[in-house]
Amino acid sequence: MTNRFKQHWSYPAACVSLIALIALSLSWELWLAPLRPGGSWLALKALPLCLPLAGILKGKIYTYQYSAMLILIYFAEAFMRLFDADAAGRWCAAAAVLLCVVFFTACVAFAAQHKKAGR
Repeated sequence: MTNRFKQHWSYPAACVSLIALIALSLSWELWLAPLRPGGSWLALKALPLCLPLAGILKGKIYTYQYSAMLILIYFAEAFMRLFDADAAGRWCAAAAVLLCVVFFTACVAFAAQHKKAGR
């Protein structure tokens, strides 16, 4: 990847939002608002987010493309948990929805920038 793509706003937005979503997923399920007291195995949901991390940081276009589809699963889960009874869980879900939207938008913008530069 050339530095030209790293200068586009979508690269740092995708990197930061993905890392923040991994951290939020872990802290949400282990400390902030776990489904069971003391944490739950649902914290393992952060593992699939770690798979594209290296490709996102390196700016690989294929990783951006499939990650945009992967993040939709996390968006759906967070959106459904917005209607949870626990206030802390709702705040975590709202933050996750926001991070998912930022990541998805950044991935699509990065891919569009890459395609535009390829012409």
